[in-house]
Amino acid sequence: MAEITAAMVKVLREKTDAPMMECKKALTEADGDMEKAEEILRVKLGTKASKAAARVTAEGLVAVYIEASGKLGSIVEVNCETDFVGKNEDFIALVNNVARLVAEHNPADVEALSALPLGEGTVDSVRAALVGKIGENMAIRRFKRVAAEGRLASYIHGGKIGVLVDATSNDDTVGKDVAMHIAATKPKALHESGVPQEDIDRERSVAKAKAIESGKPAEIAEKMVEGSVKKFLKEVALLSQPFVKDPDHTVEAMLKAKASTVHSFQLFIVGEGIEKKVNDFAAEVAAQAAAAAAAASGN
Repeated sequence: MAEITAAMVKVLREKTDAPMMECKKALTEADGDMEKAEEILRVKLGTKASKAAARVTAEGLVAVYIEASGKLGSIVEVNCETDFVGKNEDFIALVNNVARLVAEHNPADVEALSALPLGEGTVDSVRAALVGKIGENMAIRRFKRVAAEGRLASYIHGGKIGVLVDATSNDDTVGKDVAMHIAATKPKALHESGVPQEDIDRERSVAKAKAIESGKPAEIAEKMVEGSVKKFLKEVALLSQPFVKDPDHTVEAMLKAKASTVHSFQLFIVGEGIEKKVNDFAAEVAAQAAAAAAAASGN
């Protein structure tokens, strides 16, 4: 049985907004598995425990670059250790240069991108020099280059959420509006058919557990599960979501009314999926006090 620490309970509570004791029980039942504990809480407490999707744990910036033609662009995420460095002018310049180089050179991966010329050296040498200057580690995490079918539009929210949309429309506001909508609602795919199977399976598992707990007959429980999955797909597919600027209509209906099409989108959220080390401040203070006492008694 894994040891359930106060720090683990704190992390789960911050992720799910569930009561402290429920978090501890879920972690105990999950034998310390954080992801499994989140699912247990969703079964017991409903959607209140799904708050984790809105949380990010690492610092850095997302940047977008779009060529003047609007037909070619890129989106990148570069991480650092603290939000303070994320506001540093040299760091911001590095991130913007990386985005431009991705669009211009189409590197195969982060290693190839790091070897591209930048300034008097390479992307990696500039990064390493900045690490030495600031004293904080930095890393290029991911990027995506997009050759548009239509024209590209983008939206960056506070440097932490970045969206790149490929859309065809005679209305220049459509692409930007859709990009802002995506930043707000964070869809997983353009169509319901594009939602990752692992997400569907996870949702089905949670729905099935809820149905079993309800004590309903098997045939009714199965209908409940299918209904929950269908509802989930509508909520996470861009085209079926209520449009944030006009919730009475879906994004798909808005696009149809404006004779517009969204071909694809890219959504980057800084730190998404990265676990940051959580420091138990009280435990650190206690440990330091104990060490000091031990040192004093040894003198």
